[in-house]
Amino acid sequence: MGGTMDGTKRQRRGDTRQRIQDVALELFSEQGYEKTSLREIAEHLDVTKAALYYHFKTKEEILISIFEDLTRPLDELIEWGRQQPHNLETKQEVLRRYSNALGGASPLFRFMQENQATVRELSVGETFKDRMISMLEIIKEPEAALTDQVRCISALFTMHAGMFVLKDVEGDPEDKRKAVLEVAIDLVTQAHGGAAGHGGGAS
Repeated sequence: MGGTMDGTKRQRRGDTRQRIQDVALELFSEQGYEKTSLREIAEHLDVTKAALYYHFKTKEEILISIFEDLTRPLDELIEWGRQQPHNLETKQEVLRRYSNALGGASPLFRFMQENQATVRELSVGETFKDRMISMLEIIKEPEAALTDQVRCISALFTMHAGMFVLKDVEGDPEDKRKAVLEVAIDLVTQAHGGAAGHGGGAS
């Protein structure tokens, strides 16, 4: 098998489990979730179905585990953001970290985009919506004017859309990620300024 000995920053529990997740997500994305069988996943991994069963009993379990592993950084970020002072620095840092977390989860987002019915059925879509609302609470002011709320929502959508739409645009992925982040930070900074417009910035 090609690829370096997995020297990733986040060594996830058990290498086989991660390989199963990676191969499954690849197959789910390429040929659709419905059309992929456990046997096929096992064949691609060159393991027996029994070995696969040791880690996961169903396709659903694989997908849910991928979702949980890739979205854990988002949950940790939301937790962190809630504990920080509600100022512009925090908001900008949350967006920076969110940008990195999204980059790591991009295969999952591609899958979600292409298999929306499955995502809805497995209720993973719901939890994702909840995360969006939590992120929004961190980056917008409690009494924000409607336009500023729209700016904050747009910042999040910019980051999501940036991952899909910019795939087809020429250029270095890291440059694209930074450009998207810059626009998101601009929007949130503007919204923050709107809230603090009366009598100087609130600390």
